[in-house]
Amino acid sequence: MITVTGLTKHYGDRTAVDDLTFTVADGRVTGFVGPNGAGKSTTMRMMVSLTQPDAGEVRYDGVRYSDLRNPARLVGTVLDPRCMHPGHTARNHLRAMAALSDIPAARVDEVLAEVGLESAAGQRTGGFSLGMRQRLALAGALLGDPQVLILDEPSNGLDPDGIRWLRNHLTDFARNGGSVFVSSHLIGELAMFADDLVVVGGGKLLAAETVDAISARQTATVVAETTQHAELAAAVAGPGICVDTDGDRLTIRGTTKTAVSQLAFEHGIQLVELSETAPTLEDTLLDLTGASAEFASA
Repeated sequence: MITVTGLTKHYGDRTAVDDLTFTVADGRVTGFVGPNGAGKSTTMRMMVSLTQPDAGEVRYDGVRYSDLRNPARLVGTVLDPRCMHPGHTARNHLRAMAALSDIPAARVDEVLAEVGLESAAGQRTGGFSLGMRQRLALAGALLGDPQVLILDEPSNGLDPDGIRWLRNHLTDFARNGGSVFVSSHLIGELAMFADDLVVVGGGKLLAAETVDAISARQTATVVAETTQHAELAAAVAGPGICVDTDGDRLTIRGTTKTAVSQLAFEHGIQLVELSETAPTLEDTLLDLTGASAEFASA
């Protein structure tokens, strides 16, 4: 269990992270989402003592990161896939990491195979594509066989096969009792395997709930077409129901297609068309973070 309590960071007059408090549970994948400039990377760096907070703390099963005897054996991180010497081979890069953390050298070839880089083990990292660098960074995170993974945009640069591998690996890691805390701009992809979400905007916590709970914040939109539009609007009217009329087409929010169909039948209203569109998780998160987005399209 990771507990983040009151985490705060200022850069001059700018507050990058503002009193963040949340938990990352064992055995679950927790997505970390928010617009650019929301404070995600700063938060992750503070979680592993690369950036010192102005206030607050992070604990791993009650222990501060700086007090862990061998951090690499508990926490694996991918915060910047470019952090590798371009003249080192993939294998030597990992050997150096293993030596620094007192990890057996035999583990190097195991993780290279795990991320699909065994054939590139002898190649210098300066010639690696972004996707290959991401795989090598992931190998480094897995090197100590950790219980926790903290990953900042780990799918960036991966091809479809790599993204699927990452999704499956993180899911298996969590199902085996590990904690996964992963940021991503690929909301549709994240929705396929995340259990929980921590949503931030402007450095502040906006939500910390299960994916299902956040998805349920918005109801489906029902579109009905009928020549009896006034009668249908009156039939569906009620608390929490919003009806917009455009000629014979009604857009109804706050109810379901089944309920509208039943009301139309009960009132003898003939429907020409009836459809329902459920909002995506991306739609919900955009609505949730829209007001705090530092950079937004016109």
